[in-house]
Amino acid sequence: MTTRIVIDHGGAPPARHPEKAHRPDNPIQRKPAWIRVKAPTHPVYTETRDILRDHRLHTVCEQAACPNIGACWSRRHATMMIMGDTCTRACSFCNVRTGQPGALDADEPDRVADAVARLGLRHVVVTSVDRDDLPDGGAAHFTATIGAISAATPGTTIEVLTPDFLRKPGAAEVLAAARPDVFNHNLETVPRLYPAIRPGARYYQSLRLLDRVKQLDPGIFTKSGLMLGLGEQRAEVLQVMDDLRVAEVDFLTLGQYLQPTVKHAAVAEFVTPEAFSEYASLARARGFLLVSATPLTRSSYHADADFAALQTARRARSAA
Repeated sequence: MTTRIVIDHGGAPPARHPEKAHRPDNPIQRKPAWIRVKAPTHPVYTETRDILRDHRLHTVCEQAACPNIGACWSRRHATMMIMGDTCTRACSFCNVRTGQPGALDADEPDRVADAVARLGLRHVVVTSVDRDDLPDGGAAHFTATIGAISAATPGTTIEVLTPDFLRKPGAAEVLAAARPDVFNHNLETVPRLYPAIRPGARYYQSLRLLDRVKQLDPGIFTKSGLMLGLGEQRAEVLQVMDDLRVAEVDFLTLGQYLQPTVKHAAVAEFVTPEAFSEYASLARARGFLLVSATPLTRSSYHADADFAALQTARRARSAA
C-alpha cells in the first residue's frame, strides 16, 4: 500500500508561474486533428507513475505537460527531471514551475538509478530544471546521476538533456568526462525570437555548448531541437540547421510548439505534417545522422529507438 503524504503550505500553494501573472492573456487555439492525442488509459502507464511516485522523482513528462506522456509511460519510458521541480528561468514557452529552488537532494541520483532498474530501461533520458543558483549549474549532480545509473544497470545507455550552463565555466568539461551516450541541449527557437521566447538564454552560448562537448569527446552523440510555430521564418530554421551542422551535431528534432496556458507565448502557426516532412528532408541533406520532424516530436520521444538508429547510422557512415 502506498502512503500519500500531504504537505500543508499554510494556505494556497505558490503560483506556478508568478513572473507571468502580469502578462496579457493569449487565448489558446483549438488544435488541428493531426496533433490531438488520447488520454492515457494503459495499465502500464499507472505502474510507471507509481514507480516514480514511490521514488519521489519528478519527470519533465508531467512538469512540461508533454502530449506524449500516455504513449511513453505505457512503454515505461519516463524522462527523469533532476534537481527539483522549480526552474530559475522564466521562458515564455515552458510550463515547468519557476521560482527559487531548494537545495540539491544528495540521495536523488541513487533514487533515479533504482527507478531505472525497476522500470527495466535499456535507454534513459535525464534532464533538469535550470539551476542558475548553483556555481556549476548542476553539472556535478548530472555526473553523479550518470554514475549511479551506470553502477546500478551497466547495460543502460544514458542520454542527458541539459541546461545551457550560461556563465558556468567548466560545465561542458564535467559532463563530457562523465561520458553520457547522448548529450542533448535544445536551441528551442531561432536567434531572433530568443528575447521573447528564451530571454534568460543566449543562442550562441547554447551552440558553443554543443560544439564544445563534441570537441571534448567526438564519440558522444550530440543532439538538439527546435519548436516550430512560434513565428520563425523558413530561412531562419534552415540557418539554425546550418549552425548545428557546423557544430557537428548528430541528431536534430523538430516539433510543434503547444501553448501550455493563456499566460504563455501564443502559437503563431500550426505547422502542417507536410511542412515538417520537407524540413526533415532538408535537414537530412545537410548531413545530420538522424532527424525526427513531426508535429508531436519531442526531445525524448522514442529516444531508445532513436539511439539504436544513431548507432546504425554512424556505422553506415563510417563504412562508407
